[in-house]
Amino acid sequence: MSTRDGQVGDAVVTMGCGDACPVHPGNRCLDWHLDDPADLDLAGVRQVRDGIRTHVERLLAEIAPAAAAV
Repeated sequence: MSTRDGQVGDAVVTMGCGDACPVHPGNRCLDWHLDDPADLDLAGVRQVRDGIRTHVERLLAEIAPAAAAV
């Protein structure tokens, strides 16, 4: 699969843009619903950070299981 700029990728990830998310026909699109860190205190920002890490680790385990095990 290729992205808009021609680079190859396994998925297009957006983070909470909902209906405003760009459309990439033919690509696997994942919308990770996350709170906007601009509206959060430090503890809330850390929760968002940890949520992103969890999403990335799950996606990595799915698309590259051997690399995720390292």
